[in-house]
Amino acid sequence: MKIKHLIRQINYYVCGGGMCLLLPLMLLTTGDVVGRKFFAKTIPGAFEISQYMLVVFILLGAAYTQQVRGHVGVDFVTSRLSPRGRALCEIFTTILSLFIIAILVWEGWIEGIKERTVSDMLRIPQYPFRLLVSIGGFLLWLELLINLIESAARLKGRAQ
Repeated sequence: MKIKHLIRQINYYVCGGGMCLLLPLMLLTTGDVVGRKFFAKTIPGAFEISQYMLVVFILLGAAYTQQVRGHVGVDFVTSRLSPRGRALCEIFTTILSLFIIAILVWEGWIEGIKERTVSDMLRIPQYPFRLLVSIGGFLLWLELLINLIESAARLKGRAQ
């Protein structure tokens, strides 16, 4: 399946791009804390920049986390089910997740295209970050769709 491989590659690289912000986020926060503690001066706009970096990091990593099954799951009930029952449960929860994420993508897009405000201190436009909700959500939706197809294949007995 070339499309599955393409989606997974995109999610991998998008997550890597988000992870590139983790070190600058850490250095900025450390510099702000050290400046406040030892020199009684903060880095102007550090809080705003940290918020935006965190948004990018989280939203761009959600789909890859789903790809590697890294999201928190509670399986004390489903582990007692048969493989068929587990597949049915996965299909049901994945369809529900697809529905919820589709709403998130739609609303994120609407909010992103009509957003015209800027941040308080640094005057950074907010629309790119609002649009990231839609973009990250769409990538997560694609990953969930792959999971749904795999669960349906397991249900039919064609495990991959």
